[in-house]
Amino acid sequence: MQRFDNARAAALALRPDEPVYCFRPQVLKDDAVQFMGMFPGKTAYAVKTNGEPIVLKALVEAGVTAFDVASPGEFAAVRAVSDDAEMLYMHPVKAQADIKLALEKYGIRVISVDHEDEITKLTRVVRALDIDPGAITVFVRVQTKGHAAYELSKKFGAGPAYAVELAERLAKTGYKVGLCFHVGSQIEDPDTYERALASADWVRNRLSFDLAGLDVGGGFPAEYGHDPNRKQVEMPSLGQIMSRLSGDIKEYQFDQMPLVAEPGRVIVARCLSLIVRVLLRKGRRLYINDGIWASLSDSWTGKITLPARFIPDPAIRSRNGSEKNIVPFKVCGATCDSVDILSRPFRLPETVDTGDWIEIGHIGAYSLSLRTRFNGFYPDTFVEVTTPFDEGDAPQGFASLETMAD
Repeated sequence: MQRFDNARAAALALRPDEPVYCFRPQVLKDDAVQFMGMFPGKTAYAVKTNGEPIVLKALVEAGVTAFDVASPGEFAAVRAVSDDAEMLYMHPVKAQADIKLALEKYGIRVISVDHEDEITKLTRVVRALDIDPGAITVFVRVQTKGHAAYELSKKFGAGPAYAVELAERLAKTGYKVGLCFHVGSQIEDPDTYERALASADWVRNRLSFDLAGLDVGGGFPAEYGHDPNRKQVEMPSLGQIMSRLSGDIKEYQFDQMPLVAEPGRVIVARCLSLIVRVLLRKGRRLYINDGIWASLSDSWTGKITLPARFIPDPAIRSRNGSEKNIVPFKVCGATCDSVDILSRPFRLPETVDTGDWIEIGHIGAYSLSLRTRFNGFYPDTFVEVTTPFDEGDAPQGFASLETMAD
């Protein structure tokens, strides 16, 4: 992998026509270490957020020893970078063949459920493999409600009363039993974890046995950017979240049992930026070589404000306007699909033109996981960059909250 001081140096040296991911391994390691130091329990990185081998390898080097996995592909990805990393199979709905693979080939002994049929599938496999149920910890996922950019409880989780039934059934079968929840991705309300802990406490108080642990899931927010021309949305910082969470864990007396967290976005968001090229400027529209079917789904949904840095092509000698004048541009992706238009305009210097590059920051979470091969486009070029995105020149633009007419 080629190495550069910053994205501007990479763009000017490579003059790429394809998107280029700028990977910052030290930023990734620092953010992982920071989280592990703040959370009072085991950190299990959520592989779904970014399962690239270079990312997983860097996390292992940073001291991450546990991973939240959801599929055979993620089992294999983790094992490829570590022979002994612990894997927690926390997807509540699983194929029976995948359960067998997890238990038999990969030695996974932590799993989650939110329905009686999942217990039936698990127990069928456990008996077929002649595994002692007492060697397996099953977390019952409790449904929660909260405010997050991406809500997850609409799809998974057992209501508190039903969670009690599931937990009792598991305990009678001989499993070790814990509780888990997931409040969503990029939470917006620091009270969200307190409400989830209250639900878990309600379940615990109605059980006839002691719990083996509590998994508080993910949701820890990453810090992105904000358009200085718009009112900043108040988001809790990681320090505020952790302070509040630690206090609530103690208040509900969950601090006396093993704790697990499944961070994703908060660890990987800052470790990658993306260099895109302007294929065409058409008035106040920019057509770039990436888009919603590749790296920019977060910008498509409009729920994340991504910072952008202008990298002018020095070969363009004549420009109209002033680079200091920041204006909104509607951004269109590379595919032939007319849906491939970012939901928010990007505010950039009015001098942007065909052939220039734009560095889009903080795209480490989900951008690579959600890219597709639609229309034959698939960005997969990486360089290593040593300077953190936040330490470079100030971004000239952001994905703006305002809308634009065609």
